[in-house]
Amino acid sequence: MFMKIAQIAPPYESVPPKKYGGTERVVYALTEELVHRGHDVTLFASGDSKTSARLISTFPKGIREQFPRDMSPFDDAQRTMAFVQHLVKAYKMAAEFDIIHDHTTLRSLPLGLTFGQYSKVPVISTLHSVLTEHNIQNYEKLNRAYLVAISEAQKKPAPNLNYIATVHNGLEMHEYPFAARPGSYLLHVGRIASIKGVHHAIAIAKKLNLPLIIAAKLDEVDKPYYEEKVKPFIDGEQICWIGEVTQEERNDLMANALCFMHTLDWEEPFGLTLIESMACGTPVAAFNRGSMPEIIQQGKTGWIADTVDELAQLIKDNAKEVNRHYCRSYALNRFSAKRMTSEYEMIYESIISAEQFPALWYPRHQAKQLNLNDDN
Repeated sequence: MFMKIAQIAPPYESVPPKKYGGTERVVYALTEELVHRGHDVTLFASGDSKTSARLISTFPKGIREQFPRDMSPFDDAQRTMAFVQHLVKAYKMAAEFDIIHDHTTLRSLPLGLTFGQYSKVPVISTLHSVLTEHNIQNYEKLNRAYLVAISEAQKKPAPNLNYIATVHNGLEMHEYPFAARPGSYLLHVGRIASIKGVHHAIAIAKKLNLPLIIAAKLDEVDKPYYEEKVKPFIDGEQICWIGEVTQEERNDLMANALCFMHTLDWEEPFGLTLIESMACGTPVAAFNRGSMPEIIQQGKTGWIADTVDELAQLIKDNAKEVNRHYCRSYALNRFSAKRMTSEYEMIYESIISAEQFPALWYPRHQAKQLNLNDDN
């Protein structure tokens, strides 16, 4: 079924992002695969984005570059207004599309759902962040868009929202580097923040007497955490912080690591770095939080535990014995861009055909969720 599809990316970073930006990488993978399949796709993103789709932008750069944070009283307002302009441009063109896929439903500011509430074109919105008591009420009121969860765990705080399906994220990872033999260091990437649990990764490295490389950015808001829980242990030998790296540099670090550390202190709804690490052949060690049991095959592609001691022991006993070829195969098959795109195509077609679901401008109903495959 040929479709005219709008993809609305968050306007903060380019698509794909230059460095940090998980949602933007998912949007890029989905957009490119939809174009490859012959659909007419329009991507609403920053002007420096790279895409095979038609690109429409409000600003030449992502909001973080276009409006550098200056901590003034008007700073957040300026960024919010830029976000609104981005959405206005997209939804003003709604009549040109068969369906709108909005990826801007962010943690504390569901502006995309506000615009989707009044759209006469079907809208689906992928929830790319955690559901909290502060935003669930907004999702309950702004209920005319169909919601896609990125894991079953993500839905637990609010199981009765207007979900249409659960679609695990996917990426194009065939070109990721692979190392058949494990390296000798542990690796943490992403961001230095309390919820990311870098201090737990440090504690495990100390227990195992193994090197830990921290390839992560540090935001101003997280500096107190860094000063107290991370900096005292950085010695440039066993515990090394190398700052934020490019995707290519990060992938090489992943491929040559003994184990990838994902010691979170929050209920993460997915975790792209897990599937990327596994695509490089490197197993993942994680706490039993959020979606981890949906992503990691215990004992095959990594380990899940409740404490630092338990996780350290699992790494010590098993890390060198993991079948890294299986790790890679599992990630490339289970979390591919092709699989993700096929599932979204099914959702688009089901809504557009209206055989099972009424049009979104009818009074709200509780959507019957699509069972896309057995392991979702």
